[in-house]
Amino acid sequence: MENRLDMTGKSVIVTGGARGIGRGITMCFLEAGADVLICDNKDPDELPSACGKEAVYVNADVRKIEDVDKVVTAATDRFGKLDVLVNNAGGSPPMVAATAPARLSESVITLNLISPLHFAQRANAVMQEQEDGGSIISIASVSAIRPSPGTAAYGAAKAGILSLTQSLAVEWAPKVRVNAVTSGMILTEAARAHYGDEASIAAIAATVPMGRLGDPSDVGDVCLFLASPLSCYITGSSIVMHGGGEKPAFLEAAKK
Repeated sequence: MENRLDMTGKSVIVTGGARGIGRGITMCFLEAGADVLICDNKDPDELPSACGKEAVYVNADVRKIEDVDKVVTAATDRFGKLDVLVNNAGGSPPMVAATAPARLSESVITLNLISPLHFAQRANAVMQEQEDGGSIISIASVSAIRPSPGTAAYGAAKAGILSLTQSLAVEWAPKVRVNAVTSGMILTEAARAHYGDEASIAAIAATVPMGRLGDPSDVGDVCLFLASPLSCYITGSSIVMHGGGEKPAFLEAAKK
């Protein structure tokens, strides 16, 4: 029986693929047999590798359009095509909206919304010329669909990703499918530093119906599905993966 999650011979770009969620996504595609190129603005200590394959690395600042072009060109030169783009690079420092510096807000929106648009445009130009088209996946966040105090610009940018996904899916069909993954709390190195010690992480995990924070590989598995023939009729969609969300605050309040 054919393994429809086999990505052997497929070419994939994962932005921000050297660490955190991006590394988990990269590992999933490598384990499925894909050729993966990752980019980051910090050289990784160790390149992701699995099943005899190692990711190709390009140093790039995804906020710079010339670096976006460099990454896409590197992938097509190396692999001869581009089947999948995963727009993963993103994030934001904590900042109160009332006093957030204008330049910092602009930088956050550029990183989390404008850069994915630029990457999607460049990838689409390649994919439209390919017989099999391609798949573009952007990593969104639950901050896009609920309040995001302390990271308002980030939440707004991620909400923009959901709108962008729907619009690009209509414009670029049927050759190119465009989808998003709306991710909940994922336990990465950065998350550990932010959430605190193991007791704090356990307390936060207890607010999630599934009883744990997500793993980067959980995001990778959803990306793999969206890139595979199993999702061939899915475009313009967002898969929400947040372990059931956060338990309503009134339930705890009612117990007091």
